[in-house]
Amino acid sequence: MDDETADLLARSFERVFEGGSAADVEKALDEVGWREALEAEGAAVPPLLFARQGAATAASGALDDVLAVALGVPAGPGTAVVLPEFGGHAAPGSVRNGALTVRGLGTVRMAAADAAVVVAEEDGVLRAFTVETGRLRIRRVKGVDPRLGLAAVEASDVSPAGAGAGVDWSGALAAGRSALAYELIGASRTMLRLAREHALTRVQFGRPIASFQAVRHRLAESLYAIECADAAAGAAVQETDRALLAGIAKALAGRNARTVARHCQQVLAGVGFTEEHEFHHCLRRVLALDGLLGDARTLTRELGEELLRTRQMPAVPPL
Repeated sequence: MDDETADLLARSFERVFEGGSAADVEKALDEVGWREALEAEGAAVPPLLFARQGAATAASGALDDVLAVALGVPAGPGTAVVLPEFGGHAAPGSVRNGALTVRGLGTVRMAAADAAVVVAEEDGVLRAFTVETGRLRIRRVKGVDPRLGLAAVEASDVSPAGAGAGVDWSGALAAGRSALAYELIGASRTMLRLAREHALTRVQFGRPIASFQAVRHRLAESLYAIECADAAAGAAVQETDRALLAGIAKALAGRNARTVARHCQQVLAGVGFTEEHEFHHCLRRVLALDGLLGDARTLTRELGEELLRTRQMPAVPPL
C-alpha cells in the first residue's frame, strides 16, 4: 500500500468513529470496505483503523475480523470470534468426546452475530469450530468499561457443526495483539491531548500551568512512552517474527498506556475524575484493552520465563 492510499484509508476510518452506536460503526466499516482492505493488504491495514478506534474510545467488531482472517475463516458482520478469558491467552474452548466446552469473551459484535468461531483444543490439536450463537450463553459484562460492550461467552457439551479445521493460534494472537497495541496507543494519544489542552488553558498563580516545569515533565514523559510503544508496534507489523514482537508490543503498549494515564491524571487533577470529562473514558478503555489477549504483566512474565529457559535474548526490533 502506498502512502497516499494509506492516508486516504486512515481518513476514512477516522470518519467512521465520529459518532453513533456500535451498530452504526459496524455499518460504516462495511461502507468503507474495511474487510476488503484487510484481506487485500493484510497487516498494513489494522494499525490505521485501531489507532483511530482507540483515539475515539469507540467499539466495533473489527478485532473479530482481524482474528477471523488470521485463523483462515470467512470474516463478516455476522461472525464473531470468542476471545480468551480476561488477562489470559489460552484457547477459549476444548473438545472432549465430541462435546465442545467454551469459556471466554466476546466483543460488542457477539450479541448480534449469527455465528461464533471458537478455537478449541481437541486431542492436543487446536482447531476452529463454528457454533450458532443461540447455542451459547452470552452475558453482557459491564466491568470497568461498559461502553466497550464486552460479553462473557460460555457453553457446555455443545455439538460443534462439523469437524474443526486446524489453525495457527499463535499467529492469530500475534495479529490481535498488534491491533490492540495500536488501539492502546490511540487511547494514550487522546489522554495526552486532553492533558495538554488543559495545561494550556488552566491558570494558576496568574499563568497557565503549562509553564510549570513539573507539568511539562509529565507531558514529555507521556509523549516518550507513547512513541516507544508506537515504535514497538511498528516493528511487530514489519518484521517476520510477529509472535514474539507482537507480544512485546502489546505488553509495552499496555504498560506505557498506564504510565500516560498516571501522568495525565496528575495534570488534569480533579477535573479528570468528573463524569463529564472525556479522560475517564480513555482510562477505562486502557484498563479493559490491556486485559485482552494477555495483559502486560502476564506477557512480560512469560517473556522473562522464556528467556530464562532458553538463555537466549530475542532479536532486538529496529526501534
